[in-house]
Amino acid sequence: MTDIKGSQELITEELVRLDANLGSDSTAVIDALAAVVAENGRATTAEDLAADAKAREAKTATGVPGGIAIPHCRSAAVTVPTLGMARLDPAVDFGAKDGPADLVFFIAAPDGADKDHLKLLSKLARALVKKDFTAALRAAQSPAEIVELVRNVVAPAESGTTAAPAAAAPAAAADEPVADAAPSTKPKLVAVTACPTGIAHTYMAADSIAQAAEESGVEIAVETQGSSGATPLDPAVIAAADAVIFAVDVDVRDRHRFAGKPVIQVPVKRGIDEPAELIKRAVAAASDPNARRVPSDSGSGANESEQSGGKESVGAALKRALLTGVSYMIPFVAGGGLLIALGFLLGGYDITDVADDILGANTLFNLPEGGLAAYLGAVAFKIGALSMGFLVPALAGYIAFAFADRPGIAPGFTAGAVAGFMGAGFLGGIVGGLIAGLAARWITSWSVPRWLRGLMPVVIVPLLGSIIASGLMFLFLGGPIASLTDGLNNWLSGMTGTAAALLGLILGLMMAFDLGGPVNKVAYSFAVAGLGAGSLATNSAPLMIMAAVMAAGMVPPLAMALATAISPKQFSLAERENGKAAWLLGAAFISEGAIPFAAADPLRVIPASMIGAATTGAMIMSFDVVSQAPHGGIFVFFAMDGTWPMFIVATLVGTVISAAAVLALKKFARKSVPAEVAA
Repeated sequence: MTDIKGSQELITEELVRLDANLGSDSTAVIDALAAVVAENGRATTAEDLAADAKAREAKTATGVPGGIAIPHCRSAAVTVPTLGMARLDPAVDFGAKDGPADLVFFIAAPDGADKDHLKLLSKLARALVKKDFTAALRAAQSPAEIVELVRNVVAPAESGTTAAPAAAAPAAAADEPVADAAPSTKPKLVAVTACPTGIAHTYMAADSIAQAAEESGVEIAVETQGSSGATPLDPAVIAAADAVIFAVDVDVRDRHRFAGKPVIQVPVKRGIDEPAELIKRAVAAASDPNARRVPSDSGSGANESEQSGGKESVGAALKRALLTGVSYMIPFVAGGGLLIALGFLLGGYDITDVADDILGANTLFNLPEGGLAAYLGAVAFKIGALSMGFLVPALAGYIAFAFADRPGIAPGFTAGAVAGFMGAGFLGGIVGGLIAGLAARWITSWSVPRWLRGLMPVVIVPLLGSIIASGLMFLFLGGPIASLTDGLNNWLSGMTGTAAALLGLILGLMMAFDLGGPVNKVAYSFAVAGLGAGSLATNSAPLMIMAAVMAAGMVPPLAMALATAISPKQFSLAERENGKAAWLLGAAFISEGAIPFAAADPLRVIPASMIGAATTGAMIMSFDVVSQAPHGGIFVFFAMDGTWPMFIVATLVGTVISAAAVLALKKFARKSVPAEVAA
């Protein structure tokens, strides 16, 4: 067992600040405590440590009930596992529902922290759900008393102390045999808790849920999937469980173990804030035949979107459905677009007119006049065109899937095919998919005789759902949507000069605004959905929009990579490492490569990224750059006709502008660091 005394002790009197004013917000407090850790020789620089802690804070607020906050991170800047502690006066808001925090524990763990140290840190986190421990912290008169209280909590088990409350025993003993357990009539639940860092929230949620279960007379076993390791729940315990609670911010490992169980899934912080409510809902779900269940395919499930805990709002449901449709549609477009581009590369730009004739009259052993290249070009073009033909049906089918699960797929695909037949395009696919999904969901909810239930998903729902959705498209909606689609295509085709540049600028701003978030995805979805109407021969506007979106999305990560290379001292060690990876991520059009930078410094990184991305988008549209591929960045240059040199120029210009902007903002718009870090 690790010795916590001496130079490796987690907390010392020098790391404690009592009744201190460390600033007015959580960022200032983190900066101050990071400075305390660095001053005591436990981190290389306060700036790097604070940046990593603030990036973690940006993912999930670390305030918990009871006036407590636990900002924490694993950082390459940390040299010794450390606890910094402050009793604040005044208290500072860390995002807890019950108000600001006056007790703050700053947990700083090295990137390569060993499991023994991580277990000690998790013990502290668990102890903070105990009211007698927090009361003692508030009553302490000196840093020495604080150190002694913490030492008693995180001491090895041999010393006779423990951090876990009695209620957490089921969670800690999840791997023990249960075959000899006495029969019980109590409800039986299992739970999994996990947070991105795996240090604090994971274990606090586990103990809060376990304690609430004991108070409610419910048997529970909790599996903590944290940094200090995870002991999987006994399969027999899972099999006997009536329902499962997932309090997680990351994917559940080996989710398939819980297949078929009624499930309540929420962010890990709700496991700390509202454990009794989760227990109540899980018990209710256990006896509800219509409760959401863990899918048997171990995926997340089309309808498993309960991250807020309550019923999904209309807006959230629509957004989820549209993004689901787009995500399933993209592989058809990606493969099809690249194959079409390959067809042009091999067969020339008249391949659109001769592909059918070549394939109808020739084979691999009876080559056309253009030889093998012309024949392979025709094959690639035709496969790509057929793949692109699934764009609207796939969009509609998986929008319906998001609303009604598998019963919605057939009505959705059919409504999408009708939209394509009537010329309603992707707008028709969206409308048809929404109607099909809602219709299938409504029909599935019918109460039918037992003998008819087996026919519902394979006959009744596809039949009636298709009649409703496709019938409405044919009789009422298809014609007006087709007219609207024609008008939109004509407008885009006629855009030149200032109008085109303005559209590119707007799309660039959207792509850099939230780096893979909802606004970014709206712009990307708009571009991808339009590819089906794009053609180098007749209407290149949608292909220009796709190029603008892709180039603009490449700018933020490339700009951050360039900035870290030009002025590494303005970035933390972790950011400099992320900057190396951002070169490849940006080149491949993975905008998320800039997220670590934006999370640590959003007020400077995001505006700088938007300036460069907007410039790139406007240049792409102004110079008629096109892309037939929806993804891949510079690696799909052959899908850009002969415009790829200007694609590179526009991307480089935006990258340089954003890099210069972020460096200027970091130099001339520095955040103030509170000077008062002493008690």
